[in-house]
Amino acid sequence: MADVRLTASRVEGSTFLEVLTRAGFIGYGVVHLLFAWMIVQIAVGRPTDEGDQTGALRTLAEQPLGKFLVAAVAIGMLAMAIWQLLEAAVGHREDRGNERTLERLASAGRTLVYAYFAWAGYKVFTNADSSSADKQQALTSDLMSSSGGRWLVALIGIALAALGAGLVWYGVVKRFEKHLRTGQMSHAARTLARRLGVTGYTSKGVAYGIAGILFVVAAATYDPNKARGLDAALHTLREQSYGTLLLIVVALGVAAFGAFCFVQARYRKV
Repeated sequence: MADVRLTASRVEGSTFLEVLTRAGFIGYGVVHLLFAWMIVQIAVGRPTDEGDQTGALRTLAEQPLGKFLVAAVAIGMLAMAIWQLLEAAVGHREDRGNERTLERLASAGRTLVYAYFAWAGYKVFTNADSSSADKQQALTSDLMSSSGGRWLVALIGIALAALGAGLVWYGVVKRFEKHLRTGQMSHAARTLARRLGVTGYTSKGVAYGIAGILFVVAAATYDPNKARGLDAALHTLREQSYGTLLLIVVALGVAAFGAFCFVQARYRKV
């Protein structure tokens, strides 16, 4: 632990890591803007790639200089994962007691998320990526054919739904503001950041919540087709009354989260 603290102390003053991390937020924002565009395509019934962030990375890779941009996003995501790993180990020293424990657990969760996107970016860059929704469906099918597998799928669904509820709460109570350098923000910038954060986190939470519910339904009905993560959640929304309108609202929320990532690139405490 002493070695980890020493390493964290050295990294804390690393301008290089900070620059990469802030660039990572920009890449994260671009991915979510592309994801929002894909949601709109699903809403109007146009064929598109897989409806999640991995599909957005593949869409980015198909553009001019796209492979270079995907590699840059992957590097930025890796820097963010390292940053959050150190925060989980020895960070959040301004907090005390249970508050510090909660923040470190949240950082551990973010480490996994950012590491996943770094890995997904690498796979897309090397042309080794395949559909994450197909993988989820295949894994769910295998699990449900094994003893106790349905219960595990249901637990995964409950965890996803809980994540969705947590994201909604995080946005509604404006928890994200404590991680911003609000003292350096103008009144207009702070108001914009608040609105983007509330809208973005709430929309992402709703999408993940629906995905979690579909996992539970898949376990209850032996239907792995429903366990395709965000892709299935978005297509399920489209099948509902006013589904197109609902998807466009979700797309606007995801776009707001993408814009909020740009705000974090400038004002996030790193």
